[in-house]
Amino acid sequence: MTSETPTVDRTAAIARLQSHQEKHKWSLRDLFSTSPDRATRFSADAAGIYLDFSKNHLREETLELLLGLTEEVDLRKQIEDLLSGATVNNTEHRPALHTALRFQGKPATEHEQAVADCRAQMRRFVEQVHSKQWTGYTGEPIRHVVNIGIGGSDLGPRMVMEALRPWDRPDLSVHFVANIDGADLSDTLATLPPENTLFIVASKSFSTLETRQNALSARQWMLDAGCREDQLAQHFVAVSSNIVAAQDFGIAAENIFPMWSWVGGRYSLWSAIGLPIALGCGFDAYEQLLAGANAMDSHFAEAPFSESLPVLMALIHFWYRQCWQTGSQVVLPYAQRLAKFPAWLQQLDMESLGKGVDRDGHQLPYPTGSVIWGTEGSNGQHSFHQLLHQGTDMIPADFIAIKQPTSELVEQHRWLLACCISQSQALLQGKSQQEAREELEQQGYTHREAHALAPHKAIPGNRPSNTLIVEKLDPYHLGALLALYEHKVFTMGCLLGINPFDQWGVELGKLLGNAVHDAIGKEAPAEWDGSSRELLARLF
Repeated sequence: MTSETPTVDRTAAIARLQSHQEKHKWSLRDLFSTSPDRATRFSADAAGIYLDFSKNHLREETLELLLGLTEEVDLRKQIEDLLSGATVNNTEHRPALHTALRFQGKPATEHEQAVADCRAQMRRFVEQVHSKQWTGYTGEPIRHVVNIGIGGSDLGPRMVMEALRPWDRPDLSVHFVANIDGADLSDTLATLPPENTLFIVASKSFSTLETRQNALSARQWMLDAGCREDQLAQHFVAVSSNIVAAQDFGIAAENIFPMWSWVGGRYSLWSAIGLPIALGCGFDAYEQLLAGANAMDSHFAEAPFSESLPVLMALIHFWYRQCWQTGSQVVLPYAQRLAKFPAWLQQLDMESLGKGVDRDGHQLPYPTGSVIWGTEGSNGQHSFHQLLHQGTDMIPADFIAIKQPTSELVEQHRWLLACCISQSQALLQGKSQQEAREELEQQGYTHREAHALAPHKAIPGNRPSNTLIVEKLDPYHLGALLALYEHKVFTMGCLLGINPFDQWGVELGKLLGNAVHDAIGKEAPAEWDGSSRELLARLF
């Protein structure tokens, strides 16, 4: 079964949107003053997440035009193809069935049965570790788990573990190592006792450079500590599709958890790549994470597009990217435990949408992916928010607020939410030069002083944002939030006419890296550029 993308003149559709954009005076202040109920009309909710998209340059007519584009690209059919296992990843000739990883109930397909079997394997292993039946080479129970992976095998579980810190087991610590810089591994191992440390080697191919080098060094660390080669299986498990390579490394076949070609790395935290989550937070928490994501999957499959959170967010992003020439989007989770959420989202969004050709390989005449960036609030207010408020670029923002307090410090949580609301409010309304002058004169400045200083204190405003309110930062709602952004990215791929599931752009650097490593200590090949030859000579 294959997925065929409908032939759509996206250039014409974008031209219609641009014409609409050019004919209106877009003042967010005016939009709110003329429509007091705007926040009610431009909002939606699903799976415990409320989306307020009223602080955007949208009129009813704008939304109608954008929703019309979903019909042109036959978005409903493309969603059905995604969820049913059609070959939506056309360049690699495979489906993208990450949604099957979080199915609920009894397995109904071959893919779901494979997932169910993997979950059962994971549960047995987690129970062994938690019950202290699984021991290290000295008979000590496992107290530390080190996940060795990179990209999707690191960012997802690392982010989730930090977000779900209240679910941490007191008798088991989970650590993450990704960078090939030896300091990452050595600093992590410096305080860990080898006799009760377990490593998860997470690599689909079991040949990813960074992961393999770190795993080999961890293996040597265990041997140096006195662990015999025939005891290594007590300290290493793997998540991989390369069974032979993992066994050659010293991992027992029954401790190799599967990965499948129909799941991309950046969508893999729902698979056995989530093993650190199940170990560190408990299998029940892991299953609730899956359940929340599944609830968002159902919403994405069934909701009218005018009420669909992922679709609405994608349409708004498309609107700004194509008609307002925005090159980046900032994501601002007002929750300390979501500090790594922007990093996870960077891979999801930029690896998926950073393409220059359409699904048929034709060069695109319009922009595609955006630079995704951000950090946790309120820290960002004291660093880069200055650029958001007074910089020359308009940068759409996603604010993410958690309704229920995440600590016992309730008053601080109230202040946190107040900061979140006020920042989106400030982006919207800004401060005119006249308002700045009047404010300065009220503070005692002379008219001349106020006139000179006002341009520096004026803030343009009229800058857009979404605000997402998540009911609670628990496994279920976190799962729904992550799936929401996954489906938003897929929808953007449909609107842009690109394949969001391949990532050929990362391959060239890997290949060249091998060649550079081979040239260390030798004369660089003559065909290299002069800069690379000089850098090699200076470094080695």
